[in-house]
Amino acid sequence: MPRHHMTAEGPIPFTPEEEARRDAEDAAWAAGENDRLAAEARKKRNALLTSSDWVVTKAAESSAPLDFEWASYRQALRDVPQQSGFPANIDWPVAPGGA
Repeated sequence: MPRHHMTAEGPIPFTPEEEARRDAEDAAWAAGENDRLAAEARKKRNALLTSSDWVVTKAAESSAPLDFEWASYRQALRDVPQQSGFPANIDWPVAPGGA
């Protein structure tokens, strides 16, 4: 289906040069999908790490060791980019207690 510009006078078909430029833009966008998914996944992972920072702070302030379950959860979050399905199919770890 040919592309066109909409004008007040109606649609005007793309020139061959405009078609080629648009095809290149579409190809570049499609090629970057994996990078966009990875960036979104890392953003979510970072937010989950940030939301559990209180556990690390609490342990440090009381000079107590970090609970093993929380340490494992945070490590699993840091390991998300190494999952075989990353970035399209991620098995997100669940915080201890489902928090």
